Amino acid sequence: MTTMTHTDSILVLGGTGKTGRRLVSGLRAAGRAVRAASRSGAVRFDWDDQESWAPALEGASAVYLMAPWDPASAQPFVKRANEAGVRRFVALSARGIDRVPAPYFQGMAAAEQAVRDSGVEWTILRPSNFNQNFDEDLWRAPLRAGRLALPMGPEPEPFIDAQDIADVAAALLTAEGDHHHGQVYEISGPRALTFGEAVATMAGAAGRSIRYVELTPEEYRDELLAEGVPEDVADELNALFAELRTGRSAEPADGVRRVLGREPIDFGDYAARAAAAGAWAEA
Repeated sequence: MTTMTHTDSILVLGGTGKTGRRLVSGLRAAGRAVRAASRSGAVRFDWDDQESWAPALEGASAVYLMAPWDPASAQPFVKRANEAGVRRFVALSARGIDRVPAPYFQGMAAAEQAVRDSGVEWTILRPSNFNQNFDEDLWRAPLRAGRLALPMGPEPEPFIDAQDIADVAAALLTAEGDHHHGQVYEISGPRALTFGEAVATMAGAAGRSIRYVELTPEEYRDELLAEGVPEDVADELNALFAELRTGRSAEPADGVRRVLGREPIDFGDYAARAAAAGAWAEA
C-alpha cells in the first residue's frame, strides 16, 4: 500500500491548462508541493523534447498525466517516470474514448494503457465535455459572435466543470492508501443538456441573443477547414461528435459524487459565473 505524504512532490502536466491550473491552485492551497509543468512554464515540459522530461520529473512521486498528441510518447514517459520514483499516476482521458475508432485520440488511448502497464498505482479520469470549452477557448469566439454551429442535434451531454475535474484529480493524487488504484472514473455534470439548451442557458445568463445551429458533419468539417483548422484535427473532432451523437455518454456519471462525496457543479451556475465575468459579451 502506498502512503502519500505532504512532502511528496506532485508533477502536473499541462499545469497552465483548463484543469491543470485549477489543480495546481488547489494543491498549493492545501499545502502540497507541486511542479506545474508546461512548454512555457517555470517547469518546462514538452512531449516532443525528451530532454525536458527528466528535469520535470525530478523529485516527483505522483503525476497528473495529460495525454500526448503522439501516442508513441506515452509509454516511454511513463517508464522514465517510474525510474525517477513516481509511484502514482492520475491520467486524464475522456468519456467514450474506448469507443472512438482508430486512428483518432490515440494519444489518450496510449496514455491509458501506459499507466495500466506501469506497475504502480494508477487511476484514469474520463470526463464529459468541459463547461470551460464554452468560455475559455474552443467555442468562446463563436458564442461572442452570436452563433455556435456544431454537428449535434437532440442528443444531450452532461457537461462537467473543470473545477470538478481538478478537485477529483487532487483527491486521487493525495489520497492515503491505494483504494483508488485501478479505478476508471467517469465524471460529468449533474444533468444533461442538448447543445441548443446549453447555448440558450448561456444566452440567458449573458442577456443577449446567441443562436445554436445544427450542422451536418460535412458542413462542420468545411467550416473548420475554412477557419484554418488542420484536416487531421477536423476529422478527429468529427469522430468525437459522431460518438456523442450515439447518446452512449448522455447519462450523467457518478464519479464526482463517488470520489468527493458531493454533487458536481450545475451548468446553470457555471453559466451565471462565466457571464458575470464577461465571457460572452458581444464581440
